[in-house]
Amino acid sequence: MSTPGSDQRYFLTTSIPYVNAAPHVGHALEFVQADVFARYRRLRGDDTRFLTGTDENSLKNVLAAEKEGIPVAQLVERNSRAFGDLARLLDVSHDDFIRTSVEERHSAGARKLWEACDRNGDIYKRTYEGLYCVGCELFYTEEELVDGLCPEHGTRPELVEEENYFFRLSRYGDRLAEFVDSGALRIVPETRRNEARAFIARGLEDFSVSRSQARARGWGIPVPGDPGQVMYVWFDALTNYITALDYATDGELYRRYWRENPLRVHFIGKGILRFHAIYWPAMLLSAGELAPSAIFVHGYLTIGGQKISKSLGNVIDPAALVERYGVDPVRYWLLREVPATDDADYTDEKLERRYTADLANDLGNLLNRTVSMIQRYRGGQVPEPGALGDLDHDLQSVAAGLASRVTDAMERDLDPQAALRAIWELVGRANRYVQETAPWELAKAERNGDADAAQRLSTALYSLAESLCLIAQALQIFLPRTSQRIAEQLGVPLVTTGWVDSLSRGCLPKGTTVAQPQPIFPKLENL
Repeated sequence: MSTPGSDQRYFLTTSIPYVNAAPHVGHALEFVQADVFARYRRLRGDDTRFLTGTDENSLKNVLAAEKEGIPVAQLVERNSRAFGDLARLLDVSHDDFIRTSVEERHSAGARKLWEACDRNGDIYKRTYEGLYCVGCELFYTEEELVDGLCPEHGTRPELVEEENYFFRLSRYGDRLAEFVDSGALRIVPETRRNEARAFIARGLEDFSVSRSQARARGWGIPVPGDPGQVMYVWFDALTNYITALDYATDGELYRRYWRENPLRVHFIGKGILRFHAIYWPAMLLSAGELAPSAIFVHGYLTIGGQKISKSLGNVIDPAALVERYGVDPVRYWLLREVPATDDADYTDEKLERRYTADLANDLGNLLNRTVSMIQRYRGGQVPEPGALGDLDHDLQSVAAGLASRVTDAMERDLDPQAALRAIWELVGRANRYVQETAPWELAKAERNGDADAAQRLSTALYSLAESLCLIAQALQIFLPRTSQRIAEQLGVPLVTTGWVDSLSRGCLPKGTTVAQPQPIFPKLENL
């Protein structure tokens, strides 16, 4: 899936989810968001590597297995497989899928990072008492709680006292502040950057990086040199981003995609910002390694304004949504409805409105009408356009701006929602162009011998087909199946290189034979 011949490299990851339960639609959001950027970078010609996986050494997983009365290994194997199945179902184009409980490359890499931090004097042992949320796998201060409850899960943390190892996070406040302020660590959106900066400004406290074997129920990666302790799940889990690159052996993947690569990007949810923007960079700095270069932080999908949670009984199975609506409609809703700066509330009605209005009516009907008219009026051959009038120039102007708007959204703003808005602006302009040019009226005039109408009809049909060709090329990164189906009906291939160029110039040769029109988004009542 990568293009190792390219000079520009791009490494991106999702966070790795706990596997205490099956995936829900919120997990689908991050999969799809990261996939869009991986596809974009590949089509740009970048040497791209895309990592995802599952976080399996959590106490949450142990407790879930105990509740089911099954071995922990059985639970994490089953649920990890469910996450892998979901990624494939959503057409996620990852290059690697790491499992933290069973892969030696991971445990060996986690031990190596621990030992590097230890050699730097940043790991020490002491007794600690604090308020611990099992759901977050995190200690909270009283000030961070909301009415005494965890701000993420709404549960009351338990008071825990035990002897653990700690990481000297307090040594890294100034360096982390400099990273964030200078943009060396880019955090998008700005609200999340400000949140990370404020956390640093309050003063960083050392954090616990181990748990006793007893409290961890014997599940996890043992601390090097101390078998009575296991690594704290977040120390262990965060290392997956480099252990999957063979950090343990200082392998070629690590050199290529981390140590010598300026673009090391994580896609995460807002609830785990502190781990990725503060703990993780500090651990890497301690070990003498590079920090990530960028973190894209998305909001939550909610149901009725509440965070999706198994305990609340509001979990929606993304596989059921795909089975009902199709994979691209689900991808489209996630990308179009969820803003980069906030949460988004899911309902079936919202997805169905987008399906009907944007996909079936706007895009699907545009394709069907265009291909049908080329079949009816030009024998299935894309005609040669004639002289352009004002309406034609106006449509072409919108089409000509597509490349810059999509690339700005994806590179400058890290905003796939804005990129899709740009594509649908062209879809909308093309639909208005159909009404303004009225090809059926031009065809009637042509049959009555009007040569000028014949030329204007050819121009209109070509302009519509060309716009759809550009739309198909642009949609490759967002809706890969839809993109392919549009291209097949137009009789053109999708580009695999020179993608930006394909959006900046004509991509549909005259004389191309179109296929018979087929609906690409059936009416909902027919699903």
